[in-house]
Amino acid sequence: MCGICGWLAAPGQRPDLGAVRRMMDRLERRGPDHEGSFSDGPMALGHRRLSILDLSFHGHQPMIDREHGLALAFNGTIYNHPELRAELRGLGHRFDSTGDTEVILKAYAQWGADCVRHLHGMFAFALWNLKTGSLILARDRLGIKPLYYTEDPANPQAPLRFASSIPALLAGGTVNTEFDPVALHHQFTLHGVVPAPHTIFRGVRKLAPGHTLQIEADGQRKLTRYWQVDTAEGPAHSEAEWQERIHDGLLRAVKRRLDISDVPVGVLLSGGLDSSLILALAAEAGITPQTFTIGFEDQPEEKGSEFEFSDPVAERYGTKHHRFHIPNSQVLERLPEAVQQMSEPMFGQDAVAFYLLSEQVAREVKVVLSGQGADEVFGGYFWYPQMAAADRAHPGDDVGNFAPYYFDRDHEEFLQMVTAPFRGPDHTRERIRREFAGLGGQSYLNRVLGLDTSTLIVDDPVKRVDNMTMAWGLEARVPFLDHELVELAMKMPAEYKLDHDGKGMLKRIARGRIPDAVIDRPKGYFPVPALKYVRGPFFEFMRDILSTSTAQQRGLFEPAYVNRLLAEPDKHFTRLQGAKLWHLAVFELWLQQQGV
Repeated sequence: MCGICGWLAAPGQRPDLGAVRRMMDRLERRGPDHEGSFSDGPMALGHRRLSILDLSFHGHQPMIDREHGLALAFNGTIYNHPELRAELRGLGHRFDSTGDTEVILKAYAQWGADCVRHLHGMFAFALWNLKTGSLILARDRLGIKPLYYTEDPANPQAPLRFASSIPALLAGGTVNTEFDPVALHHQFTLHGVVPAPHTIFRGVRKLAPGHTLQIEADGQRKLTRYWQVDTAEGPAHSEAEWQERIHDGLLRAVKRRLDISDVPVGVLLSGGLDSSLILALAAEAGITPQTFTIGFEDQPEEKGSEFEFSDPVAERYGTKHHRFHIPNSQVLERLPEAVQQMSEPMFGQDAVAFYLLSEQVAREVKVVLSGQGADEVFGGYFWYPQMAAADRAHPGDDVGNFAPYYFDRDHEEFLQMVTAPFRGPDHTRERIRREFAGLGGQSYLNRVLGLDTSTLIVDDPVKRVDNMTMAWGLEARVPFLDHELVELAMKMPAEYKLDHDGKGMLKRIARGRIPDAVIDRPKGYFPVPALKYVRGPFFEFMRDILSTSTAQQRGLFEPAYVNRLLAEPDKHFTRLQGAKLWHLAVFELWLQQQGV
């Protein structure tokens, strides 16, 4: 797990090594153990390393394969690297290291750009071919690892720069930071999600999950999609057969993420079904990791901790359990610090929770397993049954059955929120329509889950977890987003996902492995009540951000809309129960912190 960056100059030009240096500095927290750089003609690569596999100098990056003339900067973990190593050795390749980075180099030497189809894991990498002068950028199937790059269509001589975060790109030099109108609309209507390739800035794109981007020596680009989720239900199996298949797939996913590490691995234990089941399956695999739970102060409407659920699970499996309680005063004090670590503006309240938890966890371990993805893959959120019911009433209206239960704001409210220069067409409904059109199968719910898993989750909880853990040099692994498990779950009939009030199949597997109280409790979230019910010093903090001269000069938000939220800050919620005032405040704060 690391931070990567690079600069590809136009043909005949040279990279700005000082800019690469600044990008590397901005990525230091993602990789505190080692730094390295490499340049060749128009190409410069930078790398910050978090040492997880092959802790020796043999694992340092950028890694050069002189035999094949390749240079690689890689972020992530390849869980099948031992099997790939054995296969590649059988094909005549020699290895000098024991980690996964060199396996990617040899895989590319053997299979070219198709090497990504052989990789099982989470990854973003840049691979430079010294012989051909071509660069390939690649991102894993579910977008667990981030990869951003600059774009300037008006200037074909502009360099291509890439990095693991937008702030690193900004540190590297001039970027067009005008708002992308499509991304702006997505940000405030699509639950804070800006799907690839867009970002909030016109001059920055992000590589979509399951894609490679190849840039040839003459500047020609080729974008290739190498994986797409299949939402068509598979062959019929009984409920018991599906339970066995999903159990085996999930156990395999957990075991892979526990076994492939040269450092200890822990589990983020939230007190919910998903992380508790991960711990139970870890025990089934013969491993007892350390566990970590965080809690916050209660609000009258919502409890701030789930210790009553996490403690019995940790006790059942005899883990070395760590509990952290964070007072509201510390949440407020550390809030700007957490926002500064965001690669893009993020609305999820639990980003701050993950940031504060990761700080504590990183003192004990360098790798943790987290339950992200279970709700999206196995149907755990309250809006899924609502969408399924809407589809039964109005079959065929994909977007109409989705929008009322997911969109944070309808287009009409978006037009009220922003000032005249930022108004435009309804980009979000059109994007969701196109996404649905690309998904197969007869089950509307499975198509919704496919959309969520392959597109929406990437730029909401998955991105949050990566950013907030990597801010402390902590690698988060997400077994529920093992692509083979996702493929299997998508073939399972929708009724096995929605029954028992959601995640029915996971609840069947969990029964007898974790306490019934955890299985049967209402769906919980990672609670930070003070950012949902905005009062007192949290209200003053958000009001002050939106009142700064910078915010006023930007002129993005319509004053009447802002004043309406300020008048009743704890009354205006999105359909998914997010505080609308928090959305505006964190967006503006992030921009100010980035110097925009």
